[in-house]
Amino acid sequence: MEITPPPTATAAAANAQKQATSGAASGTAISSDFETFLKLLTAQISNQDPMDPMKAEEFSVQLATFSGVEQQVRTNDLLAQMAGGGANGLAAASEWIGREVRTTGAVQFTGTPLSIDPDPAIAGGTHQLVVTDRNGIEVDRRAVGGEGQAFVYDGRSASGGTLPRGTYSFAMESFEGGALVASAPVAGYSRVVEVRSGATEPDLVLAGGRSVPMSEVTAIREAG
Repeated sequence: MEITPPPTATAAAANAQKQATSGAASGTAISSDFETFLKLLTAQISNQDPMDPMKAEEFSVQLATFSGVEQQVRTNDLLAQMAGGGANGLAAASEWIGREVRTTGAVQFTGTPLSIDPDPAIAGGTHQLVVTDRNGIEVDRRAVGGEGQAFVYDGRSASGGTLPRGTYSFAMESFEGGALVASAPVAGYSRVVEVRSGATEPDLVLAGGRSVPMSEVTAIREAG
C-alpha cells in the first residue's frame, strides 16, 4: 500500500515522505507506509496555513486511516506467524473458530444486525451504502458518513421490511455534485466456523460458507 500526501500538504510533507522512503528497506512494506503516514500527517499539521486550516472532516478521515494502518500492521504480524508455522500454524489458526474476522466480501445475515466497518472515503462529499444480495441485485441504499466509522446494519431493505436470511455484499458509493466519483467494497465481520489447510496458508471458512485465506483478514475479535 502506498500512501501519498493529500493535496493540501506542503513541501515539508513531501520532504518527510522522502526521508521515510529512504529507510523503508529496513522493515516490511506496510511498516514503512505506517511510519511514512505518521511523518506526513505531522508535517501537514505543522505546516498548514493558519488562515486556511485542515477541515475537521479531512482530519477525521486521516486519523481513521492512521488507525486502519496500525491495525493492519498488527494483523499482518500475527498472520505471518501463523501462516509460517505449517501444521502448528493450522493449529494456531483453529483458535479463531468461533471468533469474528473482518473481510470484504459477502456476509451472512441470519436476522441479527450485522457489524459493518467501512474504510474512510477517498473522495466525494456525500456517501451511500449499497447492499446487494447474492445475485447482485440491490436491496437497500442509505446515506452514511465518509469518516470510516463502524456501525451496525439492521438488515432493513429499501422497502422497509427485514431482509431474508442469506449472504449480502456491501459497497460505499461516493458522490460530488450528484456525480459518482468513487466506489469501494465495504468490510464486515463474519464468524469463523472452520479452518482448512490451504496451499500456502490456512483458509478460514466463514458463516454462510465463504472461504477466505488468512491474508485477507484485516481484524479479528471475540464474537459479540
